[in-house]
Amino acid sequence: MAGRLLKVSSVATAVFASSGFYLYNQKVDLNDLSIVRFGRAATTTAVISYDYLTAFRDVQYGTEKYWALRSEVHRRSAERLRDLCCANRGTFIKVGQHLGALDYLLPEEYTSTLKILHSRAPQSSMEEIQQVIREDLGKELEQLFISFEEKPQGAASLAQVHKAVLPDGRTVAVKVQHPKVQAQSSKDIVVMEFLLQVVHWLFPDFAFMWLVEEAKRNMPLELDFLNEGRNAEKVACMLKQFDFLKVPKIHWDLSTKRVLTMDFEEGGQVNDREYMRTHGIDVNEISRNLGKMYSEMIFVNGFVHCDPHPGNVLVRKCPKSNKTEIVLLDHGLYQVLNQDFRMDYCRLWQSLIKGDMKGIERYSRRLGAGDLYPLFACVLTARSWTSVSTGISQTPVTHTEDVEIRTNAALYLPQISDLLNRVPRQMLLLLKTNDLLRGIETVLQTRASSSSFLNMSRCCTHAIASHKRSKTKSRTRRLKISLAETVSLWQIGLFELMLWIRSSVLARWICSMLSFLPYTH
Repeated sequence: MAGRLLKVSSVATAVFASSGFYLYNQKVDLNDLSIVRFGRAATTTAVISYDYLTAFRDVQYGTEKYWALRSEVHRRSAERLRDLCCANRGTFIKVGQHLGALDYLLPEEYTSTLKILHSRAPQSSMEEIQQVIREDLGKELEQLFISFEEKPQGAASLAQVHKAVLPDGRTVAVKVQHPKVQAQSSKDIVVMEFLLQVVHWLFPDFAFMWLVEEAKRNMPLELDFLNEGRNAEKVACMLKQFDFLKVPKIHWDLSTKRVLTMDFEEGGQVNDREYMRTHGIDVNEISRNLGKMYSEMIFVNGFVHCDPHPGNVLVRKCPKSNKTEIVLLDHGLYQVLNQDFRMDYCRLWQSLIKGDMKGIERYSRRLGAGDLYPLFACVLTARSWTSVSTGISQTPVTHTEDVEIRTNAALYLPQISDLLNRVPRQMLLLLKTNDLLRGIETVLQTRASSSSFLNMSRCCTHAIASHKRSKTKSRTRRLKISLAETVSLWQIGLFELMLWIRSSVLARWICSMLSFLPYTH
């Protein structure tokens, strides 16, 4: 027996040694090998699972020691997950970034740790960039551009962007896909699916298969830069009424599935308050316009840009008109909302703004939340049930409430996981988008402003009226619907005027003058 074991060991050693020698001679990057990537992911999953299985054995549930220990386990598990994403790169970083954006759905230890993945994205070498351009555009770099900056303007999980100048003098941004992402992405998703199934078997309350389903559906779309270019043109046309919105023009003759060339746009990131202060940009105007854009996309058009993290939303002052502009970048990830979903979503938000409890329950159930509709309303708005019951437009967000919501994300993780598996797939990217927009509003200190609710109310009213008109052939009925819409919009406008008067300098001046008038009985 010992002899056989010795023989097997010798053969195995010879195989591994020869394999290692071959890989070394071929200059193969070990990170490109599926077995290495799988082994890394499996090891990390095993370590994290073992930690959760054993850490709480001698600690009583509900005690201060338990909560402190759980926070520690969350933190070190998030750090292990972050390190895995950085090591495997590509799809792993993309999924990690997605998780890091779910501020009000996942424990704070995870979201704060995974957020740094936006600044930890890998960079391809200049040789790799030249190879992709050569393969896709059929020419050398020098034949296409008179200058091409080697240092990228930014690197993301799937691609990086370089600044270049065309022969006619126009400055462009050239987005080039990392060369190995295409080949690795489908295998990485299979690995994630298998490991998540194992974790679900170990921890039945952990049901995050929706994450893999989203990656399966969205990754091929995000890896097709021609699709991104079409999305950019579609949203630019769809929102052409907003003169403050700028979407980079696509240069189709220099674009392929892996290379996207567009006009280069300057600007500061939307969360950079210092940039806005220096350039005289009003944060309230930015927040208001961002709300207008997204309300129009979600409620009226049902075509939603789902990656509004600060690096994809730039702000600037137009040098010609001196007007404030928003530049929307990275159009790879969009969610298309079908009409029934969009109408239910409109009516749900109307109910949430008004505090209409029957409407909240009815439309939450129609959107798949079932008996978890109170949790769904809190997740959607990132507000407490008390605020939801009152009407979210009536109660300002407090720091205490915000901390309560973030804490509850950790307490109710199994229920949130169940909820995310219940709701339509269209809802998942909307929840991520909501959290990203809330993050911007929090930095700008414009969270839950009255203007955002007014914009939402207008768009919901317009969308529902348009839907009703499309369902009837009666001219009288259409006229009634249009009249009701006009009255509703007039009421919203009147309410906005009252808010403006109440907050205006004129109102404060009148009040101060009245205070000096003699008081008579």
